[in-house]
Amino acid sequence: MRPAAAFLLIAVVALAAGAASPAGQTGRHAFALGKDDFLLDGEAFQIIGCEIHPARVPAEYWRHRIRMAKAMGCNTIGAYLFWNYHETAEGVFDFSTGNRDVARFVRLAQEEGLWVLLRPGPYVCAEWDFGGIPVHLLRDPELKVRCMYPRFIQAAERYLQRLAAVVKPLMVAGGGPILMVQIENEYGSYGNDRAYMARLRDVWVQAGIDGPFYTADGPTPHMLEAGHVAGAAVGLDPGSEERHWELARSIVPGVPVFSSETYPGWLTHWGEAWARPSLDALLTEVAFLLANTKSFNFYVAHGGTNFGFTAGANSGGKGYEPDVTSYDYDAPIDEQGRATPKYHALRKLIASQLPAGRSLPPIPDPVPSVAIPEFAMRPHASLWNHLPAPVASVQPKPFEAYGQNQGLALYRTRLVGRKSGRLVITDLHDYANVFVDGRLVGTLDRRLGDKSIELPRTDNPMPVLDILVEGMGHINFAQEMIDRKGITERVTLQGMTLMNWEVFLLPLAEAWVSALPAGAIDQRPGTFFRGSFTLDAPADTFIDMAGYRKGVVWVNGHNLGRYWDIGPQKRLYCPAPWLKAGANDVVVFDLHQTAAAPLRGAPSLE
Repeated sequence: MRPAAAFLLIAVVALAAGAASPAGQTGRHAFALGKDDFLLDGEAFQIIGCEIHPARVPAEYWRHRIRMAKAMGCNTIGAYLFWNYHETAEGVFDFSTGNRDVARFVRLAQEEGLWVLLRPGPYVCAEWDFGGIPVHLLRDPELKVRCMYPRFIQAAERYLQRLAAVVKPLMVAGGGPILMVQIENEYGSYGNDRAYMARLRDVWVQAGIDGPFYTADGPTPHMLEAGHVAGAAVGLDPGSEERHWELARSIVPGVPVFSSETYPGWLTHWGEAWARPSLDALLTEVAFLLANTKSFNFYVAHGGTNFGFTAGANSGGKGYEPDVTSYDYDAPIDEQGRATPKYHALRKLIASQLPAGRSLPPIPDPVPSVAIPEFAMRPHASLWNHLPAPVASVQPKPFEAYGQNQGLALYRTRLVGRKSGRLVITDLHDYANVFVDGRLVGTLDRRLGDKSIELPRTDNPMPVLDILVEGMGHINFAQEMIDRKGITERVTLQGMTLMNWEVFLLPLAEAWVSALPAGAIDQRPGTFFRGSFTLDAPADTFIDMAGYRKGVVWVNGHNLGRYWDIGPQKRLYCPAPWLKAGANDVVVFDLHQTAAAPLRGAPSLE
C-alpha cells in the first residue's frame, strides 16, 4: 500500500491503540476496495491484524486472547474456519456450539472494538488436518480437491451456503465487524482452475454476500496469476518487501494489496527442534510495514493447540512430516495465552508509532497455570482385549474406506505360502507395529521412509500377522494432499500379495476411551494406563509425558492430542475449563510402553 498522508497515520494508529470502542462499531459501516487503499466509511484504513483460530482456543478464553491481540496493537482479528471442524458428519453442520460458535467469536471481537478478516476456506492449509477439507470425501477413490471435480465442488458449495447464512449478518455492511472474506487460500501454490476460484466467489454472492473479497498467495508471478479472483484484494503471504507490492500491482492492478500473512513464528514437526525465527528480522519487517502504512496480518498472533487428532502434516523430508500437537508457533502470545518477549517487542514497536497522548490498552492479566505434583498411573486395559468385530477385506483398505478418520486400525491375516522374509507395505500411512504370532517384530515409521521389515522364521505352520497402524495427520499442503490413512493398497511378503484380511477399526473416540473397563493386561504393547490428580481449584496445566513413548492422552474425557518421545514436545496443554476441583481422571494410551510411569503437571510448555 502506498505511503499515506499524516492524517491517515493518525487515524490508523488510533484504531490500533484501541480508540475504536464497541460503541464505535455499532450500526452499519461501509468497507470498500479503493484503487490502492482499503476504505472504511470512505476513509483510507490500515489493517493491523492478529490471527487467532477459534477452533484452537478453548471458547472460555476467546475474549482473553482477543484482548491480548488488542493490547499488542492490533485493530483486526484474522480467523480461519475449518470446514471439517464444522461439518461434523457428512451433511451435518455445527456453527453454534462450544468452539464451533462462529457468531459468538466474531461478536466478541466486535465487543472489544476490533474488526475481523474471515478465512473460511473451503481449503485453509493452517497445519490443520487435510487443510480443513472433510475426510469423508476421501471415500471417493477418484477424489480430486480444490477444483471443479463434481463431488468436491458440490460438497464445498453446500458448506459455504450453510456458512453464509451465519456470516451474512456479521458482515460490516450488516452491522457486524467482518470487513472481508477470503476466497480459498494460497491457491496459486496448488492449482490453476480459475473457474473453481470464480465459482467460490459466486457462491458467496448468490448467498447474499457480495464482498469485499480477497485472495492470499505467495509473492511470485505464477502464484499471483493462478490464485487471483477478479475484483478481489490481493493478499501476500508474506509481503515483507516493497518489491512484493510492486509485483502484485503489476499483475493485479487497481485493487489494494496487503500482507495477509506476516510471520512472527513458524510451525514445528515431530522430530525437529522448536522453530524459533529471528526476532530482529521480524521487527525490521514490521517496522517497514508500519512506516509505509501498509496493511498486514500477523500469522499467527496466538496459535493455540491442535487438540485431539486435528494436527496436519507436510509432505517434505522423506515424504511425510507430521505436525506436533502444540500450535504455539513461537507466536507473540504463547499457547497458554501469555505475553512473550516477542509480544512485548512488537507492542513497543507499534506503540512507538502512536501520536502524542495515545497509548495501547493494558495487557490483560495472564490466565493462571499450575504445577501438579507427580501422581501415579496404573495399567488399566489392553487394546488387544477390546478389539471390535472385524471387517473382512480381501486386501487391506485405508481407514477412510471404512468410514474412519484417524486413530488406529489392526490389519490381521494368516500367512499362507510365504511365511518369512521381506514384508513390504504399499503404502504405510503412517506408523505401524508389526507382530507375528503376538510377538512384536518391529516398527515402521513413514517419516523415515519405512515401508518394509524382515519377518523371522517361525515353527507355526499358519502364522498370524498383525499390523497395528496409527494414522496421524492428513497432509494439508501442496500436491500430496490426497493422503489416505492405514494401508493404502497392499501388503506383500517376498513378492507374494497377502490376501484375506480382518480389519479391526479403533478410532479411539473419547466416549469409548472413557468407558473402557479395567481388565487383564496383554504382554503385547498397546496398553491403556489410568490415574488421577486432585486440584483445589481448576487452573491451566501441561501434562508432562516424559516417562512415555508414543500415544494419546485424555483428561476428564477430553483428548489433549498426541505425544511422542522423539520431541520436541514433551508436555500437552490442558486448559482449566476441562478440569474440576477434586479428582481429575487421566487416561494414556501408549503404542510401546507396557509398564506404568508417573505423570505430573507443569505450568508451561517448556
